[in-house]
Amino acid sequence: MERDEVLKVASLARLSLNDQEIGEFGRQLTEILSYVATLEELDLEGTEPMPHAVDASNVFREDTQGESLTRDAALANAPQTDGRFFMVPQILDQKDA
Repeated sequence: MERDEVLKVASLARLSLNDQEIGEFGRQLTEILSYVATLEELDLEGTEPMPHAVDASNVFREDTQGESLTRDAALANAPQTDGRFFMVPQILDQKDA
């Protein structure tokens, strides 16, 4: 992969790379693209698409109520509380209602 292409991909990913990294990632991306080109040569006629390479299924458990922490235990390691709730810095502007 050419230097300009690596820099474009890095820019899209918002990465800043030094010269050594540009060369290293250029080689790695070239290998990846070469492997993908090899995969494109496969005859997949009649092959059903699969979401995973192996059969996978979720193991669900019953949703039952169990023991929970007391309020004091839950708030014990919080950096800041008002005694009832976690206190966190405001990150959103409040609009007039």
